[in-house]
Amino acid sequence: MEPLWWHWVVLGIVLMLLELALPAFFLIWFGLGAVVVGVVLLIVPGLPFAYQVLAWTAFSTVFVWLWFKVFKPGIHKTRVGLSRGQFIGEIGLVTKDIRPYEMGQIRFQKPILGDDVWDSIADEDIKAGERVKVLAVEGNILKVGRV
Repeated sequence: MEPLWWHWVVLGIVLMLLELALPAFFLIWFGLGAVVVGVVLLIVPGLPFAYQVLAWTAFSTVFVWLWFKVFKPGIHKTRVGLSRGQFIGEIGLVTKDIRPYEMGQIRFQKPILGDDVWDSIADEDIKAGERVKVLAVEGNILKVGRV
């Protein structure tokens, strides 16, 4: 018995639902490949099973390749492993008031060295909600000033 088009669609939906339980963002591409094979079988009924499996493998491989080579590189990346000095001049938002000789906190839109919230110091009072620029990196503390 050859699988019917809806067998592939059901397999695809099951794989995509498994992605919800195992969030590796990998099974979804095999699920989409199975759904595409189901649509192809709806258009071209009677396709031999070997060609169906070959088409599923090909579509899944294309989806995985597209994800890793085309879509994923555009996703926000952290900057772990980069030199601390490269972050001088970065702009952040104060989340905890900064006073001279008292630490505050700032948040960056993109994580710096793996973290988007950093302890910071300044030579002047800076209130939460103000934008600041990194002037220096002193250990694990950023010295900042108003933008």
